[in-house]
Amino acid sequence: MPELSVVVYGRNAQGHLPDALAELTGTGLDGTGPVSAADPAPGAPAVEVVVAAVGPSAQDAAAHHPSVTVVPLPEGTPDSAARAAGAARASGRWLQFVHSKDGVTALAARAVAERAAALDDTVDVLLTDHVRSTWRHARMPSPDGRFLAKPGRRDVLLADCPDLLKVTPLLGTRVVRAGFWRAHAELFGTDDELFVAYAVALSAGRLATYDQVALEDRQVRAESLPPVTPEDRFALLETYERLLDLAAEREAGTGPSAVLYAAMVTASLRVVARDRLPEPAAREFFRRASRAAVAHRPADHRRPGGLEGVRRRLLEEDAYAKYRAFQAANQQRRKVRSAVGAGRAAVGRKVRDARYHQDLRRPVDPGLAVFSAYWDRGVACNPAAIAAKLAELAPHVHAVWVVAAENVPLLPPGTDHVVPGTRRHSRVLATAKYLVNNANFPNAVVKRPDAVHVQTHHGTPLKRMGLDQLDYPAAAKGLNFHDLLARVDRWDYSVSSNSHSTQMWQRAYQSRYVELDYGYPRNDVYYSATAADVRAVRERLGIAPGARALLYAPTHRDYEATWTPRLDLAALSERLGDDTVLLVRGHYFYGGTASPPAGLRRAGRVIDVSAYDPVEDLALAADALITDYSSIMFDYANLDRPIVVYADDWETYAKTRGVYFDLLAEPPGQVARTQEELTRILTSDAWRDETAAKARAAFRRRFCEFDDGRAAERVVRRVFLGESETSLPPIAPLDERTPAPTPEEAAQ
Repeated sequence: MPELSVVVYGRNAQGHLPDALAELTGTGLDGTGPVSAADPAPGAPAVEVVVAAVGPSAQDAAAHHPSVTVVPLPEGTPDSAARAAGAARASGRWLQFVHSKDGVTALAARAVAERAAALDDTVDVLLTDHVRSTWRHARMPSPDGRFLAKPGRRDVLLADCPDLLKVTPLLGTRVVRAGFWRAHAELFGTDDELFVAYAVALSAGRLATYDQVALEDRQVRAESLPPVTPEDRFALLETYERLLDLAAEREAGTGPSAVLYAAMVTASLRVVARDRLPEPAAREFFRRASRAAVAHRPADHRRPGGLEGVRRRLLEEDAYAKYRAFQAANQQRRKVRSAVGAGRAAVGRKVRDARYHQDLRRPVDPGLAVFSAYWDRGVACNPAAIAAKLAELAPHVHAVWVVAAENVPLLPPGTDHVVPGTRRHSRVLATAKYLVNNANFPNAVVKRPDAVHVQTHHGTPLKRMGLDQLDYPAAAKGLNFHDLLARVDRWDYSVSSNSHSTQMWQRAYQSRYVELDYGYPRNDVYYSATAADVRAVRERLGIAPGARALLYAPTHRDYEATWTPRLDLAALSERLGDDTVLLVRGHYFYGGTASPPAGLRRAGRVIDVSAYDPVEDLALAADALITDYSSIMFDYANLDRPIVVYADDWETYAKTRGVYFDLLAEPPGQVARTQEELTRILTSDAWRDETAAKARAAFRRRFCEFDDGRAAERVVRRVFLGESETSLPPIAPLDERTPAPTPEEAAQ
């Protein structure tokens, strides 16, 4: 029988579950390759992993790890029910409940199992330490060490060591004896983790401690959670009152009750000081907190001295007005000290552009939509596809594009546009009802209550994005994450093309926007284009009929200042022969040129298409795609045509940029690590053989999930026309979609 069962429960919150299971099982993201040499020693206590997986995404993540026991649960299953289901399947003598967003390493689980193995059945709870991670800081130590170290290796009664109740109330740091948990299942069967974390300690016969880290508590950004309501805060107060009643019922003693009472008062004052509750709700909360503070005050309770003592006295007296005045006076004193400490330097924000503020006083125009793509490059990507469908379905909404001055000559004829910095630019940004972008509008843009911001993104993330770049400074390049989050908080909608993207956006861009799992509008063309369209694009590019066209589209490297092809294009073209054309597209970060050799350009065997837009035309024209780690592979997969990955520097790229999954383990086709391997693949049938097709099919199932040719229509109907989810065109199953004809089919 395992000594310890680690029960991982819940949804795949913000896409953390694959990482959590990889850590816990000591394997890679795909569950097959060891990433640690820390195998258990012979005779070491066994650790079992049970995943109470809520929803398909969590179940898919768990399925990659054959060593774990999976308990599939339907979407919407509450945490308490998931914990109960996991505990019912667990066979370990001890249970550790870990939320899917949190982390436990294989080494930590084994160490906890060894500590638990030394405890007899008179001990019900083993308290452990933890680290805390936020979007900004990773693995910050907890303040619990001094409390956990005090009992040493002894097991104790809570009444004899009440400071153990000061250990941060996280259920994941309470390793519980399985028999004890099941005996109190009704008491612990609530979604209120704060209550359960305290209740297990209050109900335990004896407790032991382990003053080493056994849990990484990953705290999601508050702005990504539903707003806190007054009812939530009233419920918090009720939780502490229930705990104090439980302490009295269990005869926990004066020490534990005093600790709980202090925790309740501290939490109450924190709510009043920090939460922006409406004034009536704040006053009512203060009244209830005052009543609880008086009703549960221990007989020998003494207030602390100083400012904290004043706060507690005012709370007990229900002196809300005096408390607010006291709070305001303290805030003013802090501001004065801050100003003096800064050498009386002026503080405050730079005054925004006066014209923009003047325009913000104008009413919002419900018939105006502002579009931008790739930092004002022009009409492109998802915004362009949405704007085109908007003109068709909602012509009463007028589209205006924000375009940099140097790109204005490249605009399609008749495109209404504004140049940044102009008077009209200020006005349309201030008054438009709809703002659509695949990047972000400037920091100075104000989110008006009546305006709707749509973030379309511009690719499926393989590389780490947003907050996940914190651990990769070479990629972040000084990115101000506070400013980033301020921009993210303006989003009302986030467009996604697959569940992987949805989860990664939730994790990398934590806020309260609504996910539109509709597909990428720019990919609609891959299902609507005809054979004539494919022939016309190839003719425009100068590709001879019958020639094989290979689109080579690598991404940029954060560790390179300029781009040059990682391939010897002359040598590759020579080996591929006269009947193959290389369409070479340099990344737009590097100035839009791939600079192929002049002789090859003249021969028409290498064509620089870096400045050609739209890129979707290039995909339609190509018989196959050669790429490295560019997001173009996810879009191109919609066409169900061969993809070859040239990954000569995968380890360096993954280390400097960070990645969300192992591309070499889950590629969209054949993988080459050297130019010689790539040449062999392209000069044989390997680029389109059965192995390549099988890999592409699995890749399409995962990453072409929502793309079926009607994404733009769904976005326009939902966002601009206000239609309900149920009235939108349903997403067609993958096997019922028909991609655009291949060049070979189009030529027939």
